[in-house]
Amino acid sequence: MVIPSQRLLNSVTKDNLWFYILTLLSKREMYPYEIRKEIKKTFGFEPGSVTAYFVLYRLERAGYVKSGKKIKKGGPERKYYKITKKGKIELKKGKKILREILRKKMI
Repeated sequence: MVIPSQRLLNSVTKDNLWFYILTLLSKREMYPYEIRKEIKKTFGFEPGSVTAYFVLYRLERAGYVKSGKKIKKGGPERKYYKITKKGKIELKKGKKILREILRKKMI
């Protein structure tokens, strides 16, 4: 059995990876490996590589992000993602939900 505190941590991080991805993409466009690296650096946890790609695919299919290929000088062609207007609206809703939960003096 997973201990309750670990289940809570998983729930607010890995189970809601969309929130972290949209947060990062609201600052600049990124390619998937870079997103995973930034999640670890910024938020302190590492999502599974397949999980991050799956979440990006679902976000794109739902219209929250869009992708495009770019070639960087001296580097390979990469698929970059950026947040859409619909994604910004959903991120704003997510932040509002979290603020309301914290305001209810749970902690």
